[in-house]
Amino acid sequence: MKHVIALDVGGTGIKAALIGPDGTLLHEARRPTGRERGPEAVVAGILDFAAELQELGRTRFGEPAVAAGAAVPGIVDSATGTAVYSANLGWRDLPLRDALSARLGGIPVALGHDVRTGGVAEGRVGAGKGADRFLFVPLGTGIAGAIGIDGRIEEGAHGYAGEIGHIVVRPGPDGESCGCGSRGCLETLASASAVSRAWARASGEADADAADCAKAVASGDPRASAVWQHAVDALADGLVIAISLLDPRTLIIGGGLAEAGETLFTPLRAAVAERITFRKLPRIVPAALGDTAGCLGAGLLAWDLLDLAVPTQATYSRASHSPATHSTEVSP
Repeated sequence: MKHVIALDVGGTGIKAALIGPDGTLLHEARRPTGRERGPEAVVAGILDFAAELQELGRTRFGEPAVAAGAAVPGIVDSATGTAVYSANLGWRDLPLRDALSARLGGIPVALGHDVRTGGVAEGRVGAGKGADRFLFVPLGTGIAGAIGIDGRIEEGAHGYAGEIGHIVVRPGPDGESCGCGSRGCLETLASASAVSRAWARASGEADADAADCAKAVASGDPRASAVWQHAVDALADGLVIAISLLDPRTLIIGGGLAEAGETLFTPLRAAVAERITFRKLPRIVPAALGDTAGCLGAGLLAWDLLDLAVPTQATYSRASHSPATHSTEVSP
């Protein structure tokens, strides 16, 4: 059976999959990045993992993978296949595409930015399927965005398109300092990590996080409601700027904060609607693919390198694909 290798590299873990020509997840595996051992060890681990997956595919399906795709964090130049910069992993100007291709016997390899790659999957087979224009915004440790236009993701002239997390929504000296060097960025107010920090301060519990805050909101805690609404208002301000510039038909919200469900989406839809004047209000929907989006997107990018079209009729979710998935872990 023809298949591709898909890798989704995060700050602390690597998700991987073998994906068939119809988009089926044939095998899934995970392991730590090993970043505590340094950037060279991370790269070696990625290459080893990919090689093990290649051998597993050859053994299980009678032939090796025909291509591979990898999603990585930080700044990525997809055209040259270079991981330009990643603060979390310590990379600078790393030719990861060529390194992966060489390790895998010269097969074609696609390299993409993690959020934009997740956007590929959400746009083609997830919550944005059928939308000619969408914006995918995952709310996790940080905030970024993927701009979907007619089945492709816009990268921008320099690879920075979609950095909605660094829109300044609370300007001035009172704005919280952001890692980008600015103050008052959306990421400092409405990411899952920002809500975790704010709720830890408000609750007096040092280990409290955004999920705890969402539970407290649902139980009627006024302190949690204040923290939550503060984040929702900032998020709505940032999203309205994006809506004004991009006019998306569908706005897809993912990441850890979106797991709060209607605790997030009900006030967020209301806050965005209050701020929209003459513009059209897009559909605001939760992401459909969860933490499989990066792997699925990397697999789709890999298939894009070939002449074999990947059907996109199915809508993937953890529940819908798990019966068809072989989830045996590849041994470290």
